[in-house]
Amino acid sequence: MKSFRPALMSASLGRAWIHDFESKARQAAKHGFEGIEIFYEDLEYFARRLHNTMEPNAEQLINAAEHMSELLHKLNLEVIGLQPFLFYEGLLDREQHARLIEKIQLWFKIAKRLKTDTIQIPANFLPAEQLTGDMNVIVSDMVDLADLGLQQDPPIRFAYESLCWSTHIDTWEKSWEVVQKVDRSNFGLCLDTFNIAGRVWADPASPSGKTPNADSELKDSIARMVRDVDLKKVFYIQVVDAERMDSPLVKGHPFHTDGCPPRMSWSRNARTFIYETDRGAYLPVEGIARALIEDMGYTGFVSMELFSRTMSEKGEHVPEEHARRGIEAWKMFVQRLNLN
Repeated sequence: MKSFRPALMSASLGRAWIHDFESKARQAAKHGFEGIEIFYEDLEYFARRLHNTMEPNAEQLINAAEHMSELLHKLNLEVIGLQPFLFYEGLLDREQHARLIEKIQLWFKIAKRLKTDTIQIPANFLPAEQLTGDMNVIVSDMVDLADLGLQQDPPIRFAYESLCWSTHIDTWEKSWEVVQKVDRSNFGLCLDTFNIAGRVWADPASPSGKTPNADSELKDSIARMVRDVDLKKVFYIQVVDAERMDSPLVKGHPFHTDGCPPRMSWSRNARTFIYETDRGAYLPVEGIARALIEDMGYTGFVSMELFSRTMSEKGEHVPEEHARRGIEAWKMFVQRLNLN
């Protein structure tokens, strides 16, 4: 029997500096979510409040993770992963690389306290002048991390995710190439419908909201994914949509930020849950999800990850509203894909 379980990222319920983690977790549980991705920023703010400090040290962060875990256990919420371990691979600054290798040891301890075996790594999106762009260096860096994860008891897995605005690894195809070359049992993919569609099909800076030849190129890309990707290397999936912009997201647009790629600004401000057409959702994410589930055979947690300007609104209604929207999207997803 196939098993599918809904999960939500903690940040999807509201910004950490505005909405406390406990209220967000309670809303997620109340509305029927079974899993949660812990956003590191939520852990950091939880530790600040717990220990009354602006700069929690390693011991305080680990202690905060223990308290989080106790709360989530009472709410019957499983931690499916800790994210994001940012700006790691392919750095020109090898001293910073060494510092991040030290930092991952703390993340291992936090992950264990949270009772999760998965850390998510988004592909690096630092400016190109700070990165090598050399696939051999990227792979070598990931091998270092994967081997450290294998030394843990139990082993720690790494879910690598291409972002549609990442500097070099900006498609699932490139992230899959990295995974294949790393060739470690604990190094796999996080596949996100937004980032897949947001790169090959959508373009928020275009008047049409789409790339040239969007439909045919997405169709070909999905066919390759179904054919080439080893399901055992898909650690979990995220299903989310985004708004079509009323005008191209270029200089002068309310979401534009100098030095920030349009797709990044779009992602931070204008994601939606799947099927929220009343909020402008327009990406062909159901088709991508069908390929993952029906054609590739994925089962397990489906994370309804969201970033949006709506998360920065103040008020106790914000976590509840996002949890409600998320579970409504999940129920529609279950119905349309016949996942019962």
